[in-house]
Amino acid sequence: MQNLLIHNATIATSSEVFRGGVLVEGEKVARLYREGEALPSPTEASRFDAGGHLLLPGGVDAHTHFDLDVGFTRASDDFYTGTVAAALGGTTTVIDHMAFGPPGCALCHQPAVYHRLAQRAVVDYGFHGVVQHVNDEVLADMARLRDDEGISSVKVYLTYDYKLEDADVLRVLQRAKELGLTVCVHCENDAAITALRAQYVREGHTQARYHPLSRPAAAEAEAVFRTLMLAHIAGDAHIYIVHLSSKRGLAALQLARAEGQKNITAETCPQYLSLTDEKYDDDAEGLKYIMSPPLRKPADVDALWQALAAGEVDTIGTDHCPFFFATQKQRGAGDFTQCPNGAPGVELRMALLFSEGVRAGRISLPQMVRCCCTTPARVFGAAPAKGDIVPGADADFVLFDPDAEWTVRAEDLHENVDYTPYEGMRLRGRPTHTFSRGQLIAEHGVFLGNEGRGRYLRRTAHPV
Repeated sequence: MQNLLIHNATIATSSEVFRGGVLVEGEKVARLYREGEALPSPTEASRFDAGGHLLLPGGVDAHTHFDLDVGFTRASDDFYTGTVAAALGGTTTVIDHMAFGPPGCALCHQPAVYHRLAQRAVVDYGFHGVVQHVNDEVLADMARLRDDEGISSVKVYLTYDYKLEDADVLRVLQRAKELGLTVCVHCENDAAITALRAQYVREGHTQARYHPLSRPAAAEAEAVFRTLMLAHIAGDAHIYIVHLSSKRGLAALQLARAEGQKNITAETCPQYLSLTDEKYDDDAEGLKYIMSPPLRKPADVDALWQALAAGEVDTIGTDHCPFFFATQKQRGAGDFTQCPNGAPGVELRMALLFSEGVRAGRISLPQMVRCCCTTPARVFGAAPAKGDIVPGADADFVLFDPDAEWTVRAEDLHENVDYTPYEGMRLRGRPTHTFSRGQLIAEHGVFLGNEGRGRYLRRTAHPV
């Protein structure tokens, strides 16, 4: 592979912003140049003029659900269409949450399935293990997952069909602590949700507007607090709270940290930073926003932005899990509890955080880099190869035009779905070029790479 020099760029790393360039040798960052320093001669590397635009590390989305089988239907983006959309949005690495396997299956059953599904990926990828029941074999196989598969994280659910009871969650956390694994947790109180959903259906309240009422912020907050206390009992096991959506859930997190608890990471998603529960007011269109947790109040949005700026929320994932509105989502037209949970977003994450965060003055550019790139790579053992522009890292970049103003329209996006939750939003700043391991794979909305070029990312656990 020919060496590449990207010059005349405004480079944003996790710690600073400066004018300069980046020399790529093979697939790796060889050197960063600051404005005024001597650059290699034209014969030593092909040159790419960034035109003064922003050069950020390629995004790391640690929460996607490609090709997710939910039993009665399947997510509409597979690993090809989903990663193409990711690439066009500036994301060069995804860590996918695998679906549940057959009842009683071994812990390493799903990685074998997902290695086959992901062969078409166009960006680099990893997997989170999924624990759907707990016994001695599963706990033993957590070591195999780490050592043989290079998977440094497992996910447990406190709701849905394969939810774990507290005793089993504690066993997983204790074993994870021994192995240096991170435990990702979907935090909602299942008993409260089950009772409320049954109540609303019994009373004939089956419209989309009852979805957020059936999954209140208090149900999230209780489960966040319970999870954190179990992690503390397990010796401050590494815990990752996925898709934090509420001010109350955030308060539970703040309390645990104030008490000195370590090894806590929290994620939120663009939908919880830019949309509110008014979207459910239209009972027909509201099905587009059936996701769990649901959209919250403006006060929750404000609290999450403030927490992001303060470093209390660490990462931004998308929870990308799309279903066609005209067909799959209509399963919930007569009963919101039957609607598949999830929404698209992998293509817009970087643009939304730049526009609504950086351009709006809520966070700085290095803060965006940390929450969208550096921290997820570090937490899940993908650093130092991924997540920042430093010598020795993979040459994963996204070039941003910071002044581009544009309106989000589903027809202009590449996610394999017939809508976007962000339809009509006016954004400032847009990804223009994406480089993956030194190769230009996306340019002005056109994918230039090859199917299957993505590589499986083996990750390392925390020291024990």
